[in-house]
Amino acid sequence: MKTKTVLTVAALSGLLAVILGAFGAHVLKGIISPEMLEIYKTGIQYHFYHTFALLAIGILMNFNQSKALKLSAYLFIIGLILFSGSLYIMAISGIKALGIITPFGGVVWIAAWILLVVHCSKLATSK
Repeated sequence: MKTKTVLTVAALSGLLAVILGAFGAHVLKGIISPEMLEIYKTGIQYHFYHTFALLAIGILMNFNQSKALKLSAYLFIIGLILFSGSLYIMAISGIKALGIITPFGGVVWIAAWILLVVHCSKLATSK
């Protein structure tokens, strides 16, 4: 994945997180149950965290690319879809069985973070 693509996806992800957060706060608040609204908020919270991680990866790619870093970018994106996406759909639809998907997104994010650690641990240090 190219640096430009990672940065663009991160920017779009941030835009989407703001739009979905506003939608939840202003539209869903009166429509779905408080329990489902909390689930939705969790999706937003983790969406933002991992958008920032993806943005950081794009910035790192500008200086030093590796297979681990590129794969990490892919996994952060997949995790966004699986984790936050499943929570959004579950909260809006009320279908709690969709929660089975969420942990897979979490596992994908763990792998993404591990790959980021691998990349960073191999960076040359300056004295």
